[in-house]
Parts: sequence; C-alpha cells; structure tokens
Amino acid sequence: MVSSSHAEEHGGGKRVYVIPVEDEVEKGLEAFLTRTTKEAEQEGADHIIFEIDTPGGAVDAAEQIGELLQNMEFETTAYIVNRALSAGSYIALNMDNIYMKPHATMGASGVITQDGTAADKKAQSAWLSAMKSAAESKGRDSLYAAAMTDPSIDLPEYAAEEGKYLTLGPGSAEEVGYSNGTAETREEVLGDLGLQEATIVEKEMTISERIARLITNPVVVPILLSIASLGLVIELFSPGFGLPGIMGVLALILFFYGHLVAGLAGMEAIILLILGVGLVIAELFLPGGIAGLIGVGAIIASLIMSGQDIGHMAMSIGIAFIVTIIASIILFKTMGGDKGFFRRMVLTSQTSTNLGYVSSENRLELIGLEGRTVTPLRPSGSALVGDERLDVVTEGGFIDKNKLIKVIKVEGVRIVVREV
Repeated sequence: MVSSSHAEEHGGGKRVYVIPVEDEVEKGLEAFLTRTTKEAEQEGADHIIFEIDTPGGAVDAAEQIGELLQNMEFETTAYIVNRALSAGSYIALNMDNIYMKPHATMGASGVITQDGTAADKKAQSAWLSAMKSAAESKGRDSLYAAAMTDPSIDLPEYAAEEGKYLTLGPGSAEEVGYSNGTAETREEVLGDLGLQEATIVEKEMTISERIARLITNPVVVPILLSIASLGLVIELFSPGFGLPGIMGVLALILFFYGHLVAGLAGMEAIILLILGVGLVIAELFLPGGIAGLIGVGAIIASLIMSGQDIGHMAMSIGIAFIVTIIASIILFKTMGGDKGFFRRMVLTSQTSTNLGYVSSENRLELIGLEGRTVTPLRPSGSALVGDERLDVVTEGGFIDKNKLIKVIKVEGVRIVVREV
C-alpha cells in the first residue's frame, strides 16, 4: 500500500489540466484558452500543462494569451510536442516551466505581415520588448528571446549568426536555460514535475470552437465573404429563392457565428447588420437610393467591427466586392435583365405595330381629297374635308379662309394641304 506522504510527494490528490495549443495563434485560440483556463481555475486546478504545436500567428492574440498566463495563480508548464515558433515561442516563454520533445523546436519569432514582408520598425520594436519581458518574467535570459526576434543579434554557436532568427532545439534550449528538460512523453513531464500520481483532466475544443477557429482564419474570411456576395448576386438573376441564395445567406451566418464564438463580434455588430439588411430591403420600396446606401454602409461597418484586424477585413471586403462586380457583369451579359429579381426592376416589354400597337391613327385615305378652309391657314388651321372638320397645315405658305384645298400628304396626325 502506498503511504499518503508518498502520494503527496508524487502529486497524489492534485488536479493537473492538460490543454492543447495547436495550429495558428489567432482569436479563436485565445477564446478557447480563456474558456478552458477559467474552467480549470473554477474546478480547483493545481497545475496546467499546455501541449504546444503551432507555427505562430497573430501577435495581438499571442499578447492577450500571454497576459492570461501571467495572471494565473497556479503553476503552468509548456510542453512543446513539435514546434513553438513565432507567437508560439512567446506563449511558451510566459509559462513557469518549458519541456520539449526530442525533435521539438522553439524560436524564429520575427514579425511578418500577412503579405509575407517584415513588419515596420515600430511593430518589431514592440514585439522585441514583449519577447524579452516574457523571458525575464520567468527568470530566463532575455538575450535569447531577443535573438529569436532580432536577426541582427549574432549567436553563431546556436546557428543564428547575424541575419538569422534564433531557433532552439531541445539541447540548446536546456543549455541556455529555456527548457527544464527533454521528455518523450507527457508521463515523463509529470514525473519530472512530481505529478505522476495527480488526477489528469484533458480539455478539448468544442465543435463550435473548431468552427470558429476555421472561420476566423485570415485565409478563410475573404473566401467566405466572396461566397456570400456571389451567392446573393446569382440569386438576383434566378427565379424564386434557390441554392445560390441559401449558400450566400449561410456563408454570412457562418461568418458572424464564428466571430461571435471567437469573441470578435459583439451584439452591436449583429444589430448593425440587421439594420443594414432592413434598409437594403426597404430601398426596394422607397425612392431616392439613400436608404440603400446607408444599409450597405451599415453592413460593411458590421463586418469591419467583427474582424480581428481592420486592414485585413477591408482587404477581404474588397476581394468580395471585386468578385461581385465581375459576377454581375458576366451574369448581366449572359442572362440579361429579364431574369429573376430584375424582372421587377427593369422594364423589358415594348409596343410594336406587329403586336397591334399604333401611336396614332394614320388617315392615309384622306390623300387626294378636296375640301374648303374654315379658318385662315397661317400655316395651320381648320378645313372641312367631306363632312369632317380637320386640323391641317400648309406646305409653308398662307391660305385664306373659304379657299379650295386638296390633301397632298398625311404623316400621323399631321395633314398637309395645298390650295387648288
């Protein structure tokens, strides 16, 4: 039988939570970590092990996660199972302990913009300061955190000569005091921490959180908005409400659902969206176009408010707008304006003589008939032709009253006469 003192020495009675930090660092991951760490705290956690495998991601999300870790009242451990690069290395540096698998790496933390170029000097300076502060807060030498961010620092002994970002493997990480040890399995980490007999609670992402992480991915956002705009545009050219319209609406719902779960979109963005859609619909029944313009503006504002980066959201909306314009031109040229919704907006019917329509009665039977002027023709006036009084016009000259005239031409309602 194991004694109580032995059990306590090996973590008996303690609760250790294991939380994965996987894929890109973004707002969806931040929302997941906020939820799970809060639950761990409420359920009496004694220790949290974060199993990290990430190529990095958004700096602002990483900084929020770092602040979350710094405010925890219990011990935290980073177990790098594959890679903790860029923003991932910053997250690891904010933890009390770091362990690495034999093949794992951490570092290469330069700030790169979404177009693949280096960030401006102001952003790089702020990130460098954040990396150094994270290392110093846990008693680690900030030089190596700086070298992960600043390629001008020369560390050739760690294959990070000037011009290269520092990336540490398990051995070099232990050597510089960044890693507490190399462990092949989680059990080895628990044993080294004296927690091998602790109760292990594993936290996983919910389906909603997985969807939110996918939808808030910077690559997925412009695709989703393009599908939404393209579906709705195709629906305008289709009779009734069919598959394209359903796809467009679902894409828009997915966008806001994902951003709501990730904590990016608030109720104010949803209210603004509903208001914008309402104004666009109202524009169909109101003159002027003002309601429609305000509605479109409200919808765009709600999208921007829901994004994690204004610049990226503006670019995503721009891509969707270009897709919409191109699709509209193609559809209008191929299908015309007599399809779907446009049947109620564009006048396509026309009158023709083939269909029995005439602009006025054409009195060709009058040509050659004679009559007498009732009034002077100067050059227009009245004449009596047979028993019918008509409005007539001369060829340009003057004809006095009670003169004999002859109809020489009829052009619609215009009856031309000449004096006999």
